[in-house]
Amino acid sequence: MITSNGYVLDQSPARFGYLPPVPATERTDKDALWRRLRKDGYLYLSNHLDPGVVNSFREYYFTKLAETGLVRVGTEPSLGVGDAGDLDRASLRRILFDEIVPGVAYEGLTAHPDIKDWFAWLLDDEVHLHKRKIIRHIRPGEAGIGTATQAHYDLVYLREGSEHVLSMWIPLGDTPIEMGGLAYLEGSHHWALAAERNGTRKHPAASMTADLPGLADTHDARWLLSDFHAGDVMVHSAYTVHAATDNVDPENRIRLSTDIRYQRAGEPIDWRWQEHWSDQDGL
Repeated sequence: MITSNGYVLDQSPARFGYLPPVPATERTDKDALWRRLRKDGYLYLSNHLDPGVVNSFREYYFTKLAETGLVRVGTEPSLGVGDAGDLDRASLRRILFDEIVPGVAYEGLTAHPDIKDWFAWLLDDEVHLHKRKIIRHIRPGEAGIGTATQAHYDLVYLREGSEHVLSMWIPLGDTPIEMGGLAYLEGSHHWALAAERNGTRKHPAASMTADLPGLADTHDARWLLSDFHAGDVMVHSAYTVHAATDNVDPENRIRLSTDIRYQRAGEPIDWRWQEHWSDQDGL
């Protein structure tokens, strides 16, 4: 069963499909990647990062937060097995926002050469990584509005800079569909861009909806999902509508992921995204 924001998605099977990864023959062909990005709105790059690098950060993250009650005592931190007890939320916020987010380990991951150099190659220019980078962990059983990311496209939060921002979503560890990975609404960047251009957009600075099946019905489109593996990444444009599904993992593993944004350094940069992410930054 796949759920998102409290909705059971399996009830509309025709509205769901699988994300196709970029074929190996296109991975080093810049023109082919741009054609695919313009056509689909996203690039699914399987095994783009060293799984060891990704899993090492996953272990670091859950080890740092072990004292908060996030992971089950006696389990290997890298597994991220959730604890059913109460969280020390004050300690979790302190460690996350004061230690992990501004820390060397997170910076090393998000500016890793396999990421930064790849964006510089794709954009054929010097690149800028937005300092505001988001880490999300979702425990099994945490469901409903306010937990899984609702449908949106990134430009609604990035209007003070260039529209040519590319986002990268990185699953931090193996993330089968049951753990609540990212889903993309097929063809959505075409109508989102058109709405922006002709002034008919309805969502100036907010998520669109928590009703993913309803949005798919409105646009006669499918939500595309995948079983992600450590090392996989997703790259998408600022107009591509995406959302997350709930974590219903039967092994009680926590879904951990991060999303970051790169752009050409010479283009306008949204000043609001140049401080470390916090739960008080208003974005």
